[in-house]
Amino acid sequence: MKIVRIHHPYTVAQIVATPVVLTLGFFDGVHLGHQAVIKQAAAVARERQIPLAVMTFNQHPGLVFSQLDSEQMKYLTTPTMKAELMAALGVDILYIVEFTSALGALTPVEFVDQYIVGFHAQVAVAGFDYTFGPEKATMQDLVQYAQGRFDVVQVAKQEAAAAKISSTAIRAAIKAGNVDQANTLLGYPYRNAGVVVHGLARGRTIGFPTLNLAIDPAQHVPGIGIYAVKIALAGRWYLGMGSIGRNVTFGDKNAVTVELYVFDFDQMVYGEQVQVAWFTRLRGEIKFADAAGLVTQLQQDEQHSRAYFTNHSGQVSL
Repeated sequence: MKIVRIHHPYTVAQIVATPVVLTLGFFDGVHLGHQAVIKQAAAVARERQIPLAVMTFNQHPGLVFSQLDSEQMKYLTTPTMKAELMAALGVDILYIVEFTSALGALTPVEFVDQYIVGFHAQVAVAGFDYTFGPEKATMQDLVQYAQGRFDVVQVAKQEAAAAKISSTAIRAAIKAGNVDQANTLLGYPYRNAGVVVHGLARGRTIGFPTLNLAIDPAQHVPGIGIYAVKIALAGRWYLGMGSIGRNVTFGDKNAVTVELYVFDFDQMVYGEQVQVAWFTRLRGEIKFADAAGLVTQLQQDEQHSRAYFTNHSGQVSL
């Protein structure tokens, strides 16, 4: 997959000089609804025997059009993760456009001329709720702006259990610790990226050495709890458990930390970039009377986590 990074205004030389099926959207999370849009665009591309292109943005347009709070400025996927998911869906060209005030100020006509016609789109594909321009022109408007220069395909709303599949619903599930629901809507296990940092090394004293993870601050993190996880280290995925919490057994005023206990692994990996995939929530955080009670529970958690992956072998994937 070819990745092209665009800053407005772009130069003609940056654009791949071939007709394409162009898919439009921010695609945070690349969830099942997004996947339906991209798969439908891929089918059109195969039919027309031209490349499949996706145009997305480096950051949420809301940063330009409105004032966002700190939570709204977080994402489900890092740019790297988004690109990996796009490549897995068969995208040939990924345009990542920096969303700035100058870009956001384009009129619908200017946007269509420069970012659809200018990208050599034979067909423009987007979800039913896609909008563009300061006045939020719709997919119905896009048909008029096309003026016969390209075809427009609008993909219908995708639902799960009679509810719209949306990034908003996924973010709410993640915040609540309901990664099972989030994963159902995503179509894959939710992931965080981060770097291994030093902690208090308390886990080593009780037989459960953990990796302390500093999560990318631009990503949403699941709610407090203990989870069955997989951890990517140096190109290999390991089974393990993940703890998000305040270590309340050892004090009531501790900061929230993310700690990973990697099964069958005993290496120093400080400074390593890792990914953690959250498969299911095992339980909430419990305050034990002493470290011995915590160890007994952690032993049970490990059994439950290993059993989860054994029982779901072949049913859960990355």
